[in-house]
Amino acid sequence: MKRILTLVTAALLLLPVTNNAEDNVKIGKQNITISDGRMTPEALWAMGRISAYAASPDGAHIVYQVGYYSVKHNKSHHVLYMMSADGSGKKQLTTSDKNETDAAWLDNSTIAFITGGELWAMNIDGTGRRQLSQTGGEVEGFKFSPDKKGAVILKSIPFHEVIKQNPDDLPKATGRLVTDLMYRHWDHYVESIQHPFVYAVGDGFALAGNGKDILEGQPYECPMEPFGGIEQLDWSPDSKTIAYTCRKKTGLDYSISTDSDIYLYDVAAGKTTNICKPDGYVEPKIDPTKTMKYQSVNAPGNLVNNVGYDQNPRFSPDGRYVAWLSMERNGYEADRQRLCCYDLQAGTKAYLTEDFDSNVDDYCWNTNPKDPALLYFIGVWHATENLYAVTPATKKQASKVVQLTDDWADFGSLQMMNSKGQLLMERHSFTHPADLYVVTPSTKKPEKTAVAQLTTENDHILTQLAKPTVERRWVKTTDGKEMLTWIILPPNFDASKKYPTLLFCEGGPQSPVSQFWSYRWNFFIMASQGYVIVAPNRRGLPGFGQEWLEEISGDWTGQCMSDYLSAIDDAAQNLPYVDRDRMGAVGASFGGFSVYYLAGHHDKRFKCFIAHDGAFNLEAMYTETEENWFSNWEYDDAYWNKNQTANAKRTYENSPHRFVDRWDTPILCIHGELDYRINATQGMSAFNAARMRGIEAQLLIFPDENHWVLKPQNGILWQRTYFNWLDRWLK
Repeated sequence: MKRILTLVTAALLLLPVTNNAEDNVKIGKQNITISDGRMTPEALWAMGRISAYAASPDGAHIVYQVGYYSVKHNKSHHVLYMMSADGSGKKQLTTSDKNETDAAWLDNSTIAFITGGELWAMNIDGTGRRQLSQTGGEVEGFKFSPDKKGAVILKSIPFHEVIKQNPDDLPKATGRLVTDLMYRHWDHYVESIQHPFVYAVGDGFALAGNGKDILEGQPYECPMEPFGGIEQLDWSPDSKTIAYTCRKKTGLDYSISTDSDIYLYDVAAGKTTNICKPDGYVEPKIDPTKTMKYQSVNAPGNLVNNVGYDQNPRFSPDGRYVAWLSMERNGYEADRQRLCCYDLQAGTKAYLTEDFDSNVDDYCWNTNPKDPALLYFIGVWHATENLYAVTPATKKQASKVVQLTDDWADFGSLQMMNSKGQLLMERHSFTHPADLYVVTPSTKKPEKTAVAQLTTENDHILTQLAKPTVERRWVKTTDGKEMLTWIILPPNFDASKKYPTLLFCEGGPQSPVSQFWSYRWNFFIMASQGYVIVAPNRRGLPGFGQEWLEEISGDWTGQCMSDYLSAIDDAAQNLPYVDRDRMGAVGASFGGFSVYYLAGHHDKRFKCFIAHDGAFNLEAMYTETEENWFSNWEYDDAYWNKNQTANAKRTYENSPHRFVDRWDTPILCIHGELDYRINATQGMSAFNAARMRGIEAQLLIFPDENHWVLKPQNGILWQRTYFNWLDRWLK
């Protein structure tokens, strides 16, 4: 369940881009009038959502993508904008009713992009549009080589390793014959996988020929499901080599493992080299019904072979090094993500962020020779996502991490912008959706790092809204530690009044309650409806050290649940504006699990609950979820194993469904039927149990949504149902 609610930015919640003629609706920036200064669901969905962006090679211009949404048409439209590097001269480049996405620079005056499943190019002013590919609408991602003589194109190919192809004489048969695990992923049946194809590039940047499949004949995906994209591949500066991410496993082995590696593909020779593992590496035997924590694959002597997630490789500007994001252990998708650097000349690896006890979420190489930084990266510490630099090692000391910004905000993906060493980044917070910023780092004097806003995409809406207040509070936990808790206060807050209050339970279970902006779990709109929000960074969240993060694995109902109650009890006892007689608990994913558990253990603290896509029955969840490594690591054992660990026994004994006899409070259950991470039967079971117990309950079920709610009208229905339920019991 990790990454389900991590950095829930506008880019993450974009609708799938469609280019079918019947789906194309021309939707642009929407003007909306707000009479009372309160954020509404309609105002949220009227906002433009900035996603992909790129600076021109000379740093003079920036192209970026914005998604607009129509509730009336229940569709999205994605367009491209251009602006100067200082944010001036904004111009919409694309004006058709087709989605135009994934813009990248070919030179200082030419932009490549995807529309209709093909690769196109246009001039910097949007003129001179021309088609570069002829694939029958199969282009899903691309990256040109530095010399522009080659390009990697992502395309899907048929895949029948685990779901057999139906007989040709039964063209209308809908059955699927499944022969192994991982037949579903996230929200779809796995009947195709992506492969990278290398194309030669001819005159005018047009692709030539049919392209060569880097993984031809291999049943492996690249990039990796379900969220991987072109960032999982990179060209070397000399355009001779492609680094790519791949987990070369299928079926049961794939479903229990997070072991992906970085491979180097020699374009001319067609030869592939694994730079994570030595030649002849043999994986130790793995028991698929038990956690890998204690298995030999994660023994200290085997960890040098990069047995966890390794992804997103990037060559250094001089071509000598390849860096990537690396997790140490197999089967643990929430392990600390470090920066690994491989020296291509020496054949050695080094980990550059060992003194940063949290995750590296994105990074880029420094290209400014005047700055001593080796790489820049973003990571969460104390519930904010800020910018850091890695300084190179010297004879006297190892590489060192230096913090460059200290905002109450979350910075998004980053890239070098120009020869001056400036960075192009996205930034958002609880009270402001994503905009683009230019950051001028100062490694020697971090306090002089400058941050300047470039876009004001939604100011026409935000200026009409009264803004909530965000406070940070440290709360003492039951085991004597300090826990950072965000308190979000309603606009026009009056400390002399009493307010209904919501305990926000985070998902993951190891996702940060940092300064995210969500188009569903949005604290701005919750506060605007008159609620105080208490959002604790409970046990199991990154940004407070690895020990704090890992205390949740094998103990979902222990200290983390005590942390939730410590946060809400502290608010009820010490914040006079919190009405302890009007408190509710809400959450999604692991947060939904938390709500189901608290429903049987809250001692009448709460007057209502809302659980979205939460796990209710952990025995059922163990075999229902598609990524089996998750349940193995978090539960320790399959529920049928007789020699279970103490953690496993405690996990199954404390599953929320075992405490329905204690339920006494109204509950709203929400679930998507395309959610293959936590199946919809979990939400249905919880609702059915509540009603059979005679408890007031509602079930909001979405037949066409996955773990998220992505369609505009469903999003509005979600918000209205959410607040109607809260208002019914707390106002």
